[in-house]
This record gives sequence, C-alpha cells and structure tokens, in this order.
Amino acid sequence: ELTLGLGITVNHKRVARLMRQAGIQGLYRRRNHGCTVRDQHADPYTDLVDRDFTVDGPDEIWCTDITEHPTREGKVYCAAVIDVFSRKAVGWSIADNMRTELVIDALGMAILRRRPQYHATILHSNHGTQFTSWAFGRRLVAAGIVPSMGSIGDCYDNSLVESFWGTMQLELLDSRTWKTRAELATAIFEWIECWYNPLRRHSSIGMLSRTTSKQPTPRPTTPTDPTPSGSGLRGQAQESMQATTASFFSGTAQSLGAAAAVCYQGQKIRP
Repeated sequence: ELTLGLGITVNHKRVARLMRQAGIQGLYRRRNHGCTVRDQHADPYTDLVDRDFTVDGPDEIWCTDITEHPTREGKVYCAAVIDVFSRKAVGWSIADNMRTELVIDALGMAILRRRPQYHATILHSNHGTQFTSWAFGRRLVAAGIVPSMGSIGDCYDNSLVESFWGTMQLELLDSRTWKTRAELATAIFEWIECWYNPLRRHSSIGMLSRTTSKQPTPRPTTPTDPTPSGSGLRGQAQESMQATTASFFSGTAQSLGAAAAVCYQGQKIRP
C-alpha cells in the first residue's frame, strides 16, 4: 500500500526490521473446518468450471459458499456470491442458521445487482444440501443461472471463494471475540461493503481494488451498485488519504452498519 497507494518506495526488509523493532508480527490463518453437509440422495450438477477460473468479463462465472463463526450468543452463518472476473462479492446474506433461504438471499442480491443475461452466468458451488435443494434450483432456473458443482470433499474446486473466506477470517472474524450475533453481522456488512469491495487490493486484478479495476461498462439494465467508490484514494498524500478514509468510515460505514443491525435483528437473527 505504501508503494501502490502513496508512491513511497520501500524495501520489504526495512518493513520487516521496523516490525521487529516495534514488536509487531503478521497475522496467520487458523485451520479452517468446513460446515458443508451433503445430501446423499441428491443428484449433483455437472462441474462446468473444472478448476479453470479464467474468464473474459464480469458475470461469466460466480462462485458461492457458506461460512460460520461463533459469538457468545451462538453461531453466525454467512453466504456469499463472488464474481470471478472482479473478485467482488456481488451478493451475500447473513443469518443464525444454514437453511436454504440463506443462499437464496445471497443469490437474490447478486441477481438484483448485476442483472445477468439469461443462461450467460455459471454459478459454481459445493455439494451442500442448500445448493442441491429444490428451492435453490428453482431460483436458478427462474433467473436463468446455469448451475455447476465441484467434486466431493475437494476445497480446490471452489478455491476462489475459499480464499475469500480465508481473507475475511484473517482480517475480521479472528480479530476479536464477538459478543452478539448482531455485532458480528454488522462487522461483516461493513467489511464487505466498506473495505473488501471498494478498497482492498487483489493480486488477480493487477493489485487494484474491485471498484478501481478497469471493467467493462455494466449493461443499461444493471441497477446502480450502491458500493462506495475508493478510486479517489489512489495517489493522494498520506495525511490526505488517512483523513479521507477516516471520514468515509465514520460516516458511510456507521450508517450502513446501523441499517444492517436493524435488518438482521428484525428479519434474520432472532436471539
């Protein structure tokens, strides 16, 4: 970020030395335990991706999955839909259970945001009962989304969304002990919409953020994405960037977080 965002040339050895002097060390990822429950009697869809996540444009392949994380009240479950081209979380949903509605809501958000063309988008998932359910399949058919499933028990077949969960786990979920479900739900909301989508850089898109990367202009039928833009932060001086970021999070993030807390307390999460 010092080099790409601020134009400051710095050697990684100097950063390592300064970290040692300050007693700072990098975060590490804990071993992840999946929450996939497979329906032994369900007929899986054909694997149309085959670990090839190379695409020419947005909305060609979406990947989806579910993760869980504990709070003192109980577990919180999050489903997400990731666009392979931009690595952007185009849809997500949070609840206190893993019922099929969780993944249907995440898919619904992605459809409303992106308005994919009929039979032009592949949705890749694992063999979880939510994704093989009749209700989820019906939603795919109604939206013209082509389903795809990887092999059984192989995380590499859906490695793109597993990487997303790993990043969230490292930067947010494992950063503290969460007291309530609403607290964690609000934090996930803010992390996705105020940091991951608009600001965080990704190596697969040239170390740009998902908003500042050069993408084809969305189709006219696509509604305006409410995600705040972070393109104005590139190239500013350090003081200006810090002030802009502080203002962004103190204003937009708080209002979004408050809206999320009300939504989840009233609809999804029922302590």
